[in-house]
Amino acid sequence: MAIGRSFPVLLLIFLSMLALHVCFRIQPNLTSTPAFKSKFTFRGVNWVAGDSVTLNQIMALKEQNTEWMAQTPFGWQQKFNSPELHINTHVSKIFWGESDQGLIHTTRLAKQAGIKTLLKPHIWLRDREADKWIGDIEMTSEADWQAWFKNYSAFILYYARIAEQNQMEALCIGTELMKPAITREKDWRRLIHQIRQVYHGQLTYAANWYLEYEKIKFWDALDFIGVQGYFPLTKKNNPTLSELRAGWKPYLTDLEKIANKYQKPVVFTEVGYKSTPDAAIEPWKWPERGRAPEQNESYQTQANCYEALFQTLWQKPWFGGTFIWKWYPQVRDNGRDHRDFTPQHKPAEKILAAWYGK
Repeated sequence: MAIGRSFPVLLLIFLSMLALHVCFRIQPNLTSTPAFKSKFTFRGVNWVAGDSVTLNQIMALKEQNTEWMAQTPFGWQQKFNSPELHINTHVSKIFWGESDQGLIHTTRLAKQAGIKTLLKPHIWLRDREADKWIGDIEMTSEADWQAWFKNYSAFILYYARIAEQNQMEALCIGTELMKPAITREKDWRRLIHQIRQVYHGQLTYAANWYLEYEKIKFWDALDFIGVQGYFPLTKKNNPTLSELRAGWKPYLTDLEKIANKYQKPVVFTEVGYKSTPDAAIEPWKWPERGRAPEQNESYQTQANCYEALFQTLWQKPWFGGTFIWKWYPQVRDNGRDHRDFTPQHKPAEKILAAWYGK
């Protein structure tokens, strides 16, 4: 009799526990990261610094429906494992367009043309003997790391103040500094805080496409995720458009994942292709010197690369746009410039203008 009277109570307790179990099992799905949708699209180019610039040269960007330009001054580091870092602002030692005077004048002309500026300082590593690049920068002691970040912070804060004083709309706090970016998160967060005190525009960092952008942990402190988009798309010369589109597929999941994780748009702070048959095999490589143009030229391959890029990424909700590498104030009349990354006076230029116009 006691068991019979207790049965409804036991059943109620059992059903309550079952409901709680189901609730906790489905909880992860209820709190999963939502899909991110970008509210803007950068339509930009990386501007090549020269010895002068005119308003007409910048106005030519408007014909391509370009809305942004990236300008690049340099800091100079002699050794990959040395904390010394120098800034040259004297025109006698660098291109006028990389000097303070050139950066400011170019920005003012760009504003007249309705073009916004991303200031994108780079480190130029002179350590050729050790066969190192900027992603290999790595100190040998904690004291040297602290010295390097002190020097690097002075470098970036110098240009942050220039960006603020001249109302530049965005600032890139570093480019392809793979080892420092991945291993020194706290130092970068401290630097970002310092930058925010003196500069009030948008901030990003330009991470290498390979083994870097997925590993950076301070994306949440920035306004958008910058990726240097030189992803290899094929292993053959003169690939077709369909082959190039297929070449993008392995990378899309990881790019979308990082955008969703941080709820920030992915922007290609650099992306571009040479007008050569092998342009999509190793897109980061510069064209070979000393070869006649007819031996190593393919405008169609470059055009196909542009079309594949935009067809694949331009409509992705998490994608925030591109800064095409690169754009000259005036293309020189030589073979190397025509095999170079610029789309100017090539079929790729029309493809760029059409997509930027959408």
